Amino acid sequence: MVTAPQVAVAANIKTYMQQVGRRARAAARAMARAETAAKDSALLAMAAELERNLDMLLAANKKDLDAGKSAGLDAAMLDRLMLNEARVQAMAEGLRQIAALADPIGEITDLKYRPSGIQVGRMRVPLGVIGIIYESRPNVTADAAGLCMKSGNAAILRGGSESLHSNQAVAACVQAGLKSAGLPADAVQVIETADRAAVGELITMKEYVDVIVPRGGKGLIERISAEATIPVIKHLHGVCHVYIDDKADMDKALKVAFNAKCQRYGTCNTMETLLVHRAIADRVLPLLAKLYQEQKVELRGCAATQKILPGIKAATEEDWHTEYLAPILSIRVVESLDQAMDHIAQYGSAHTDSIVTEDITRARRFLREVDSSSVMVNASTRFADGFEYGLGAEIGISTDKLHARGPVGLEGLTSVKFVVLGDGHVRT
Repeated sequence: MVTAPQVAVAANIKTYMQQVGRRARAAARAMARAETAAKDSALLAMAAELERNLDMLLAANKKDLDAGKSAGLDAAMLDRLMLNEARVQAMAEGLRQIAALADPIGEITDLKYRPSGIQVGRMRVPLGVIGIIYESRPNVTADAAGLCMKSGNAAILRGGSESLHSNQAVAACVQAGLKSAGLPADAVQVIETADRAAVGELITMKEYVDVIVPRGGKGLIERISAEATIPVIKHLHGVCHVYIDDKADMDKALKVAFNAKCQRYGTCNTMETLLVHRAIADRVLPLLAKLYQEQKVELRGCAATQKILPGIKAATEEDWHTEYLAPILSIRVVESLDQAMDHIAQYGSAHTDSIVTEDITRARRFLREVDSSSVMVNASTRFADGFEYGLGAEIGISTDKLHARGPVGLEGLTSVKFVVLGDGHVRT
């Protein structure tokens, strides 16, 4: 039975979210016609505000970190939540990179004459209002704001309750930058309540929101995908693989496989399963195991791996499916490139997979046949990132095949419409 206070709270949340939606829709119209110079000026001002307010940002983040530790958040979650000077600087640099990118809005491509005499082309246009739901990472507030704004959209951002203070602090810098450039502060709104009912409203406000982008754990994304009545750009999880071929350069294999796992554990592009060709497993696995053990990475392996690395845990069927986001790695010895690709097809999440090989034919097969949003040759999976791809920053990774795939940058936040140019032409 729903009590009167609960009904009142739900009504208040609905009213609040409707107000946010209306303001966002009005701001989206203003952003769609904003000049590139104004958008770039706002981005640069946002970056300066972040750097200028470093102490304020770190103080707000400390509140979230202290609360998170008290609540028992795990190490991976706390790592994603943490801000420090380097990460604030990275946020600012990401905004500056977005400012340096070409503005896609209004670009007309494929303009061609038709037999009737008209010209037909396509113009790139904003999506409108983008709702972004994310957990932990306060940097998403800056990245999402910058990308949405440069692509002529308005954004409604709903971070997790564990990062509420950090997100509000970043949002204050973002809105100060918007105002300084004469753009509407409502172009970027951060939801001010941690009430989960706000998410339910956001993902069903079809009249105000055009697309939803969830960033976070598998549970969050599954919920959003199931309940949203608005299109969703998403990836569920990142079970990423590195396959070391028997034609691999040993030095490259060691560097790539170590970096892909150990550069940072709590990210969706971190390697979770290492595949090694049987012909070189005896040579490469002991060397890699030494490197991993120095970083206290727990290894779990198939029977063949356990023979080479006695004492490690047996990998279970569940391990092959698992995104650890932690210093744990599953290892499987395979007989061939085909078996490696079969494993990826069965257990992968279509996120990012890499091959280490000097055989160009095998490399090309891997690129062509592995059906993931990013496929790599002789490179760490940790490069699967909008910043590294030259997109400035990313709003998320999409493993869907429509409407965007891979790191979603500026172009992924736009659509196209047909434009027709005539001179009094009529159809006969």
